[in-house]
Amino acid sequence: MTVNDITDSIEELAPLTHAEDFDNVGLLVGDTQMEVTGVLVTLDTLENVIDEAVATGCNLIVSFHPIIFGGLKKLTGSNYVERTVIKAIQNGIAIYSMHTALDNVQEGVNGKICEILGIVHPKILLPKKGTLEKLVTYVPTKDAEALRNSLFESGAGNIGKYSDCSFSIDGTGSYKAGENANPVKGEIGKLHYEEEVQINLVYPKINRSQILHSLFKNHPYEEVAYELVTLQNTDQTLGMGMFGNLKNEMDEDLFLQQVKQKMNVSVIRHSELLNRKVNKVAVLGGSGAFAIEAAKASGAQIFITADIKYHEFYKGEGQIVIADIGHYETEQFTKNLLVDYLTKKIPNFAIRLAESKTNPIQYL
Repeated sequence: MTVNDITDSIEELAPLTHAEDFDNVGLLVGDTQMEVTGVLVTLDTLENVIDEAVATGCNLIVSFHPIIFGGLKKLTGSNYVERTVIKAIQNGIAIYSMHTALDNVQEGVNGKICEILGIVHPKILLPKKGTLEKLVTYVPTKDAEALRNSLFESGAGNIGKYSDCSFSIDGTGSYKAGENANPVKGEIGKLHYEEEVQINLVYPKINRSQILHSLFKNHPYEEVAYELVTLQNTDQTLGMGMFGNLKNEMDEDLFLQQVKQKMNVSVIRHSELLNRKVNKVAVLGGSGAFAIEAAKASGAQIFITADIKYHEFYKGEGQIVIADIGHYETEQFTKNLLVDYLTKKIPNFAIRLAESKTNPIQYL
């Protein structure tokens, strides 16, 4: 298998188009056509991870965090980023990262936190905007059902947990075929009226090319009339953070003790406890201060995240307990998620979980 074969499989789980604009995702080092001898999955790519890849015969590192985030203007080995990249190149090792692309999918970072903490029926905390489009097209009445079904098969008409969603309006279309036209119905030079159905379907913007391919392939007309509209609607299946319910409500301090145990956390920094039962929890792996207001609006009693600054703890304002369990700690199980996914997706291939320690923060 090539690097491209492996990364294509990863992008079925976390398409790179789902990543945030500020991010640096995808293949950061290496050749897409290089034959892969083994895959090492890690949270961070550091020099010790390169050493582990060499020792285990893996020439592709799949890393959650990108080792190259800002621009590299030189490669002299003057810092850990440059030294890591140099060592990867010297040893013929490719490095791939998906970062916020995996943050933004339901089965990603935050879905894994929910699974570990026993949060059921989770929903997206901050749905991503500008990711949905609507197709409007017009088709003869007798062809409407077949076209609609072909568009469903290509990925249109999915809204949340529902599929095959569409809206249709009956009407009359008109057209006059030009001299070089080849009309399916009507005659050249004569105005023709046809009983038609207007079909409306919503789809993820990422699927636009396959939706249009299906439209043009299955529409009976020589020239297809259609409209594409970018929607302001948020995609309820895509975005940062999640929130959901516990199977059984419990006291705040007991829940936080369970968080320490289940997330292998040494210490939790948190705002003042509010002495009430917890039945709804919001989570956001990594730096999550920007989502405090959304967590409050979700009705959660506790918000589990990381990298909260001193004054940001005040933003709980007696409405929610803000719990900072550490950046590494919120994302540590991401590599397990990726190993499990790739092992199922590519059986009988060497997929290894990195053992190298990469957490830069230590506790006394």
